Amino acid sequence: MQISDRVQSLDCPQGSAVALGFFDGVHIGHQSVIKAAVDCARAEGLAAGVFTFRLPLSHQLKGGRLETEADKHRVMADLGVQVYLEPPFEEVCGQSPEEFVDQILVGVFRAKAVFCGDNFTFGKKAAGNVETLRTLCGQRGIRVVQVEMAQWQGKSVSSTRIRAALEAGDITAANTMLGRPYRIDFPVRRGQGLGHTLGFPTINQVFPEGFIQPRFGIYITRVQIGGTWYAGATGLGTRPTVNSSGQNPTCETFIPGFTGDLYGAQPVLEFYEYLAPSRKFDTLEELTACVQDAAAKAAAYFAPGGAGSAVEAR
Repeated sequence: MQISDRVQSLDCPQGSAVALGFFDGVHIGHQSVIKAAVDCARAEGLAAGVFTFRLPLSHQLKGGRLETEADKHRVMADLGVQVYLEPPFEEVCGQSPEEFVDQILVGVFRAKAVFCGDNFTFGKKAAGNVETLRTLCGQRGIRVVQVEMAQWQGKSVSSTRIRAALEAGDITAANTMLGRPYRIDFPVRRGQGLGHTLGFPTINQVFPEGFIQPRFGIYITRVQIGGTWYAGATGLGTRPTVNSSGQNPTCETFIPGFTGDLYGAQPVLEFYEYLAPSRKFDTLEELTACVQDAAAKAAAYFAPGGAGSAVEAR
């Protein structure tokens, strides 16, 4: 996938079919728009493109970010996107609707067809909507396709609903709306080493500022290390048994069967099931028993015949 972070020509001399949107989380609704563009590109001999934009890490996205840019790129490539433009928001937010169409769709993508959801807006102060896009593109020979919003349980799928599900610990709902397991790929940091002392060494990942944190508690997860997937038991929270301050939440995962140093690495951690809320144990022995029990449940979950046995490696 060709990625450009500046408004400049992309390598698509044959023209392109372009999906438009911010695509926060690239959930199943976003995927419908992107797949429509990809299908059109394949049928008509065009390049499959996506236009989005990048917000600075300092920008406090309402509710928190759902994924890193690297993970967003991975999902886009898996969907078949070939040319991908993500300029900084400040580089395009001042454009008029006409400038957006002429400079981005015509100038960068050589667009033949564009695809968007029914709530798409563009241009300075969101001056343009789908009808504006249809009018401006029609004048330039570009076809506009409006894709219906995906529904789940009778309501439109949205990034806001996914955040609410994560905050409630409803991983099943979040994963269903995402169309894939919720995942993080944050670097592994050094912790206090308590897990190693107690017989269950963990990897410690910290959610950067600006990212949503799921509900604190214990989860069934799986971790990808060196191309291999391992079942994991993850504790997300402030570790109340050993941390009386109630601050500095961490995401610590025990990976039975794995030995090795992952400090500084960025293993992929996927969330599958919420087991229990965080709690303070009276003894370290009780804490150890809880972790071992979660690990056993994770192993059973991914074992042949288990609930997660049909999960395919990605």
